[in-house]
Amino acid sequence: MNEFLVELTTTVPEGTDPAEVDRRRAAEAVRANELASAGRLVRLWRPAGELRSVGVWRAEDEADLREKVIGTLPLWPWMTAVVTALQTHPNDPGPTGCTA
Repeated sequence: MNEFLVELTTTVPEGTDPAEVDRRRAAEAVRANELASAGRLVRLWRPAGELRSVGVWRAEDEADLREKVIGTLPLWPWMTAVVTALQTHPNDPGPTGCTA
């Protein structure tokens, strides 16, 4: 599996029924948990004060990521994604055990 840094921005279309937004957000939480359990979603952050997400995701390649991973998110039709493929840095200190 390869790792990708993904910035997701969600824009709900004007006029969308608030109940539909709530339904999709609830389903999004369930799907994110499934992807994390499957090892596809590694970490997810929200920059302070912003309505976007930044995360580390795993997939075979970018096509797999877009089709079978982030493309399966219930909010995906309302999202834009900036995807950056990652590779190991020679000075990476490795996992620190920090979960913050």
